[in-house]
Amino acid sequence: MAKINLISFVKNNWVLILILIIGSFFRLYDISGYMTFLGDEGRDSIIVRNLLVKADPILIGPGTSVGNMYLGPLYYYFMAPFLLLANFSPLGPAVAVALLGTATIYLIFIVGSDLFSKKSGLIAAGLYAIAPTVIIYSRSSWNPNIMPFFSLLSIYAIWKVWKEHKYNWLIICAISFAFVLQSHYLGIFIAPVLFIFWYLSRSPTRHTLLAITLFLFLMSPLLIFDLRHDFLNSKALFDFLSSEDNTVSVNLWTIFTKSISSFIEINTSLLVAKNIVLGKILSLSLFLYIILVKKSKSIWLIILWFLFAIIGLGLYKGNIYDHYFGFLFPASFLLVGHLLNKVYESNIKIFSILFFGILLFVNLINNPLKFYPNNQMQRAQNVSRRIVEESKNKQFNIAVIAERNYEDGYQYFLEKENAKFIEIDAQVVESVADQLFVICEMEESKCDPTHSPKAEVANFGWSKIENQWTVDGAIIYKLIHSQ
Repeated sequence: MAKINLISFVKNNWVLILILIIGSFFRLYDISGYMTFLGDEGRDSIIVRNLLVKADPILIGPGTSVGNMYLGPLYYYFMAPFLLLANFSPLGPAVAVALLGTATIYLIFIVGSDLFSKKSGLIAAGLYAIAPTVIIYSRSSWNPNIMPFFSLLSIYAIWKVWKEHKYNWLIICAISFAFVLQSHYLGIFIAPVLFIFWYLSRSPTRHTLLAITLFLFLMSPLLIFDLRHDFLNSKALFDFLSSEDNTVSVNLWTIFTKSISSFIEINTSLLVAKNIVLGKILSLSLFLYIILVKKSKSIWLIILWFLFAIIGLGLYKGNIYDHYFGFLFPASFLLVGHLLNKVYESNIKIFSILFFGILLFVNLINNPLKFYPNNQMQRAQNVSRRIVEESKNKQFNIAVIAERNYEDGYQYFLEKENAKFIEIDAQVVESVADQLFVICEMEESKCDPTHSPKAEVANFGWSKIENQWTVDGAIIYKLIHSQ
């Protein structure tokens, strides 16, 4: 009987199964070679390893790129079991993110089917599975990379509360939203959607209080950190919002134009593999569809999700990077899935099929697997092993000369190998060792390690090159003090 049910399930869901297989392949294939492992990833791995090895509790997460603020620590606790299971290899958390990315494909199908139709869900999930930008952010351990799953889950949870009066879903909503906020603060832009549908749901007070209590508990490490550090985070937020040169715009025209450009940029990056012409065509099509379509309650949920997001991004005067709108990733695919299905159900099926085919083609030909893997983690590991070997069991310092990297990626493997590495502190003379290993990731003519302005090099003092080696494209210089 079980065998018959399995055959029936596969027969009825073979398209979804195929999508999940393809999506997981694009995320997991040679992940150790394709994953990003630079300074940020090394820093996170160091912190989580200290939690596991030294029982060093974590109250804050990574710092933000603007405003000198800190996120919450939930992502670090998410990383911990996978780093442990992988025997402290950074590959473990990267695989966890990839699996969560695959789970997001399935969740998009569930949400699309529930809100619209099974066909809409399949279209949305299929496009999400092969989108190059999504794939890139689904196979590395980084706090923004888990945001698509939890933002979608929080939106779906509040939908369940409002539409089906399943008030226990408020707990799922609270947990998911806490993960969103602690992945990236721009996730705050889904808060108005959650609030509106919570208000319309007339949820019982006890369910609401339980959800709020759970949310505050998950956010409490940030409060504890602020209380222990003279409200460092709160002051940074206040300074960011109140300073004259802040990055928040209050000009209505600027907000409007930035919102329009953000809408086009999001669709271009996510849906058409950064093809600018197709991005503008698709954005115009979605805009006209939003304006002209007969609005159901389901489509309003996605429209409001998009609306508050692009207005929020319009308020931000700085550059918008792909990971900034991770909280919006699923919305784009659900919206285009609904659009293509509606067009298919009309008398112009050929246009839906043609456009879907174009989307498949442009995404597949730009698949990131066509490029050679960067092997960043393997390089960090191999370089670190060579440094340990050449240090001759003596204390040493390290420095990195690179365009977009710093020491922590290498430091993680040095600490993992229990190397006699000392981090230079300009205020502590004893922290300066007798040898400094400088890792240069640039072409040799741009290295010049003895005259680098890097603090780690300057604090080492006058030096000369004793030896050098090349490992996986990186040049290692061994510097000693000049006599």
